[in-house]
Amino acid sequence: MRGVVFDGVGPRVVDDLEVRDPGPGEVLVAVAAAGLCHSDLSVIDGTIPFPVPVVLGHEGAGVVEAVGPGVAHVAPGDHVALSTLANCGTCADCDRGRPTMCRAAIGRPGRPFRREGGERLFNFASNSAFAQRTLVTAVQAVKIPDEIPLTSAALIGCGVLTGVGAVLNRARVDRGESVVVIGTGGIGLNVLQGARIAGATTIVAVDNNPAKEPLARRFGATHFAGDPDAVREILPTGADHAFECVGSTRLIRQAVDLLDRHGQAVLLGVPPADAEAAFRVSTLYLDKSILGCRYGSSRPQRDIALYAELYQQGRLLLDELVTRVYPVEDFPKAVDDARGGRVARAVLTF
Repeated sequence: MRGVVFDGVGPRVVDDLEVRDPGPGEVLVAVAAAGLCHSDLSVIDGTIPFPVPVVLGHEGAGVVEAVGPGVAHVAPGDHVALSTLANCGTCADCDRGRPTMCRAAIGRPGRPFRREGGERLFNFASNSAFAQRTLVTAVQAVKIPDEIPLTSAALIGCGVLTGVGAVLNRARVDRGESVVVIGTGGIGLNVLQGARIAGATTIVAVDNNPAKEPLARRFGATHFAGDPDAVREILPTGADHAFECVGSTRLIRQAVDLLDRHGQAVLLGVPPADAEAAFRVSTLYLDKSILGCRYGSSRPQRDIALYAELYQQGRLLLDELVTRVYPVEDFPKAVDDARGGRVARAVLTF
């Protein structure tokens, strides 16, 4: 079968992948579509260290082909969106409803894939959606209505869970509050629509590419600024919430500086693992906070179902995120377009 493999030098599309059959508590999924996320690019450029060779991809949707013993919530033929959280479901964090903090779901890649000749390959983010078939734990496969296009449903599993989840679950933006979103790529757009859904009244999108303004406003921005410094003209006393969605330590500092009293800066962008950010400590004493956020502090089995329902009600946008659909053979072109900022989200199909 076909898939995208990164060997530590560069990514390439191969056609000799194999994946093992599902074991207890596992689900085999025929992947229909997968979004190209910045995290995939970060593995390729070394920003996110990861063992190789690895089958890339982590934002996907498809149809269940087979289930292992003990799996009862999905069956062959079901449409599913995939999450990246292979959490155990039994530890203290899972029991508290914090699966993103489950240690079983952090940094423990498996090796369910082989290539012709026997070479074993790692899965990425417990998912590897850039393959015609992938193997996930049962908790990662969330049933969705068949009516939702799989090219759109694919984006729920990362971009929507991270962006909308950061607003609703981590920052807990309330009605009437102000929100600044720095960076309007796939994650930033979902933060914007999360703020809209939460009832924020002033939502400022910040991006140095003016061509992104119409889409940012479509997703919920009430204002658009080309630079963080311009935000002060819109919010003279600062913002209740500022989300950094780029992964720049300079912009992290600006997100902190843009806060009003009792404001929160939420970090969603991924800088290099050894990056250090600086800020003036004195600026935090008026009850300001800097919050990390992993995967939107999501509970995927609950949240994916919720977002699917909001999509069907017309309250959450998915189709508008899909700028272009590429057959997997055009993966290099999809990468080039994503890096060049020409697409909000590139989606691969198999």
